[in-house]
Amino acid sequence: MSKVLGPKCRLCRRLGVKLCSKGERGMGAKCALVRRAYPPGVHGQKGYGRLTDYGLHLKEKQKLKVLYGIMERQLRKYFEEAKRFKSNTSFKLIETLERRFDNVVFRLGLASSRRQARQFVNHGHFLINGKKMDIPSYLVKKGDAITIKKAKMMEKGPMSENLKMIAKKETPAWLIWNDVEKKGQIIEMPSGKDLDVGVDTKLIVEHYSR
Repeated sequence: MSKVLGPKCRLCRRLGVKLCSKGERGMGAKCALVRRAYPPGVHGQKGYGRLTDYGLHLKEKQKLKVLYGIMERQLRKYFEEAKRFKSNTSFKLIETLERRFDNVVFRLGLASSRRQARQFVNHGHFLINGKKMDIPSYLVKKGDAITIKKAKMMEKGPMSENLKMIAKKETPAWLIWNDVEKKGQIIEMPSGKDLDVGVDTKLIVEHYSR
């Protein structure tokens, strides 16, 4: 499967917003956007120019792709699927992206970023309802239970550090984490404020509806 190569923080600087957070680094003073709050390039410090209507639509689409770490073909597919439902297309699009397995792992706090979550999932570190799942794009369903495959993963390494920080993080209302059983569960589908990810999805719908 194709993936974005090269410096990820460069994408955030290009769009002017924090999107591909590298865990604690992305939240602190070491963040590239904090240190260099201007677009990347060989021409030095230039501001963010005024965008056309098309440019605004395109920027929102790019923000969504970078935020969830997906490619154009995947986003287009999710949009086409969202259009089939009677509900609001922009809400359905974000609901689908939020239900991706790698995003759920990140939302539960088992990974410090979506990039790390995808790596964990690809390596087969999690079980869904007792069965190994190593597909990041798998869409979770209401009632699904997520557990860590091997106990040693909870004792040392990056995941053990993430587990220590779960209590300090706010878990979305549609997810729950049982710290005693070390189990996450989807108690409902994301809705309302859970679908507010800082991207104007209406512009994305307009972009694909041209």
